Formats: sequence, C-alpha cells, structure tokens
Amino acid sequence: MTRRKLDIYRSRWHLAVIFLLILAPFAYLLIFSQFVNMQRHALLSDLAVSAGRLLVAYLISVVLAWTWAALFYHGRRSAVALPLFDVLQSFPTFAVLPLATLVWGASNVTVIFFLVVTIIWPLFFSIISSLKSVNREWSEAAQIAGLRGWNYLRLFLLPVSLPGVITGSIIGLGEGWEALVATEIIAGVPQGLGKFFQDSTQYPVVTAFGILGLLIVIFSLNKLIWLPLLEWSHRVTGEH
Repeated sequence: MTRRKLDIYRSRWHLAVIFLLILAPFAYLLIFSQFVNMQRHALLSDLAVSAGRLLVAYLISVVLAWTWAALFYHGRRSAVALPLFDVLQSFPTFAVLPLATLVWGASNVTVIFFLVVTIIWPLFFSIISSLKSVNREWSEAAQIAGLRGWNYLRLFLLPVSLPGVITGSIIGLGEGWEALVATEIIAGVPQGLGKFFQDSTQYPVVTAFGILGLLIVIFSLNKLIWLPLLEWSHRVTGEH
C-alpha cells in the first residue's frame, strides 16, 4: 500500500468515521431496546456474556493454532501432521456439539469448546500459509544469525506469522459469531444472544433488529481492529 493511501487513514474524515463506528453499535442497542420495550441491561448483559465466551474461545484457539503451526509447518512432521489436520478440519463441527453437551451440559464450557473447534482451523491454516510463504532470504538470515529457541520464536516465527494470525482471526471470528448463537440455542445455555434470539422467535421484527445489530457489531470490530491490524502486519513483513 502506498504512502498516499496510508495518509487517508490519518485524515479528519477517517477519524470521524471511526468515531461513528465506535458509537454505532451502542446507539443501535439503545434505540433497539427502546423500540422493542426491552430492558437495556438485559440486552447488554446477553451481548457481554456471548462476547466473553467468544473472546475466551478465540484466545485458546490462537494459542493452540499458532503452537501447532510452529511445530508442524515444515519438515517430516509436516508431511504427517498436515494431512491429519486437514481431515480434522473437514469433519462437520456440529457433530461434536451433542457429545459436548452430554459431557458438560448447558454450560460455558460446552459453548467455548465448540467455538474453539470452529475458530481454530481458519487460524491454523492461515498461519501455516504465512509460514510456508516466508521469503527464503529471511529464513537464511535467521539461520546465519543463529537464532534458536525463544529468540527464533520472537524474532522470526512470530513476525512472519502475523498476517496469517490476523487473516485467520477475521475468518475464524466471522464463523465464530455465526456458530455462537446457534451453539447457545442448541446447548440451551441460560444467558447470551442465543437465548435472546430464541425468546424472540415469535417476534420477527425483534429478531430482524437483533440480527442487524449483531452485523453492525461485527462490521465495527472488523473495521476498527482487524483491517488496520492486517494492513500493519503486511507493512511489518514487507509485503506492501
């Protein structure tokens, strides 16, 4: 990306758009709760609980995906592990939900476990892709510098994997938001967006407003956090 394009993101217009995007989900929730005559704290509480579950699942997924990718992205282990991981990611994720519900019941553990299964594969394969496409000169420079252990992870693997982490996060969290509501409904957890949508099934207008509000939240997060981070990661790795 050119210097000129980067300057657009420092303009007053862009700052105004960012400010509006920050306010949009909250303003929408206030208007929505007033329109459907719903207690605001109940709606905000459901959103906070669901977002908390998704955040925990995402952090677990990032740690696991990055660790597995760092261990298996090259060498003999890669030839054995990657086909196995490919089979696992092809397995229908909703097939494990009844088993998880049977083991942990209608609990946060069930929802978080299923979200990890959903989010981890886009992250893992995006990180693998980043690591496999590393500039050969970078790899040779790391070898010449004698990077080992923690220094190898910190100074080489982590920086070159950043685009994969962020791209996988965008895809994985997109799937995670979708799976979140369905999982909460199927598992029957007592609080969260799933319960809100389930209680609103007889009111299509309420459901439509709820879906629109969720889309605004997802769009704002992508615009304010993930897309700027993706641009920054490409600049760090010298791709733009």
